[in-house]
Amino acid sequence: MIEKEWISQRAEEHLATSDCYLVDVAVKPGNRIVVEIDHDEAVAISDCEALSRFLESQLDREVEDFELEVGSSGLTSPFKVTRQYKKHIGDEVEVYLKGGAKRTGILMAVEEDHLVISVEKQVKPEGSKRKVKIVEEETYPRSEINYTKLVIKF
Repeated sequence: MIEKEWISQRAEEHLATSDCYLVDVAVKPGNRIVVEIDHDEAVAISDCEALSRFLESQLDREVEDFELEVGSSGLTSPFKVTRQYKKHIGDEVEVYLKGGAKRTGILMAVEEDHLVISVEKQVKPEGSKRKVKIVEEETYPRSEINYTKLVIKF
């Protein structure tokens, strides 16, 4: 069986010479290898093609047959690495917490162990008849986050 760590190391080695970065590697039954990459701007088809050719040159079909798929991380896919979070600072995101709650707001800051989002809330000040909008920054430890996704608006 082809090892995920071995593929990850080879992919990182190749991507070190480009502006792309590794997001995820999965080795599924039947040696189906799926590699996801991302870029701070946009992933070009040529980036995926170059990595695919490199990885194929590192593997030997005579020893073990495999299927290789290299693609960009999807626009609607959850963030998997810190660099993806940093790429979307200032963008609207949905944060799904492990307890089942969902928060939507602007991603303000990202650290290895937590992230900060700016959330709009409707509150009723004491003595007032109407609710007013306020903006609050909320901090969530990464350990409490199930996943985070970009909000796409058309």
